[in-house]
Amino acid sequence: MKLLAAFIRLIRSVNLLFIAITQLLFQYCIVGPVFYHAQATPVLTIPVFITLIAASVLIAAAGYIINDYFDLNIDLVNKPNKLVVEKIIKRRWAIIWHLVLSGLGVLCSGYVAWKTRCWWLIPANIGCVGALWFYSTIFKKKLLSGNVIISLLTAWVILVIGFITHYVVIKRPDLYAQVEASKLMRRTFLYAGFAFIISLIREVVKDMEDMNGDARYGCRTMPIVWGINASKVFAATWLMVLVAGVVVMQAYVLPFKWWWAAGYSVVFILIPLLILIRKLVKAITPADFHTISTWLKLIMLSGILSMLFFKLYT
Repeated sequence: MKLLAAFIRLIRSVNLLFIAITQLLFQYCIVGPVFYHAQATPVLTIPVFITLIAASVLIAAAGYIINDYFDLNIDLVNKPNKLVVEKIIKRRWAIIWHLVLSGLGVLCSGYVAWKTRCWWLIPANIGCVGALWFYSTIFKKKLLSGNVIISLLTAWVILVIGFITHYVVIKRPDLYAQVEASKLMRRTFLYAGFAFIISLIREVVKDMEDMNGDARYGCRTMPIVWGINASKVFAATWLMVLVAGVVVMQAYVLPFKWWWAAGYSVVFILIPLLILIRKLVKAITPADFHTISTWLKLIMLSGILSMLFFKLYT
């Protein structure tokens, strides 16, 4: 049981559940209504969609394992009490599990590609596996590049569904002539953009939290190269971009009388973002930055749950 609990912790089971929920909500709250109004059957049938979720979850789990595999020395400094690799699960088994889960993820991607004829999905998800490997070995220690890679991969969780659906709709006008592909892509980029920006902010905040261990092992992350204050300004600037984006969205939905959606966004996204800017300015210790990171994860969850309103109002 101890080994199983360690493995569940190693693959970040809560984060994997978050990925699955994100894709589930996007498919049924964003994609679903667009096809419903066009009286068309969604591109991704239930078995294919479940397989796509499995591919995303398996590749992400493999990425978490390889990250901990290469971060062993740094984690000994930053979070010694949370170590799994080598302490409970041997490094040899960690790398084996990484390869097995990555392989299964690519196989699942192949099945989805075969069913949808989106053959580009196979090299795209192989690219995700490679990106996670090189992030862990090279780019995580570089200025900003590692942060951008993880943020892009976070956005890909949403983009992959939008891209597959849009691709098939465009390729099969005989079946999907009435589907508003442009509306689907606008909503895809809306949520993918939100995921990208908030993930980028969180990655920079985590770098500030882990600065001591990163500096000891030669990492060149933003707070090490630019300093804490400049990193705070960078994060706060992107927080303001999110605030502006949420305000613009309220201006867009209010004429449609989406009162509950607007209220939800103000209470669970806009106000927490404004509070977070204040917390960021005052943050000093790793514990402060850890709290901000947790807040960001909760705001991301609130943003993803807002998809439910598209199901309600459309």
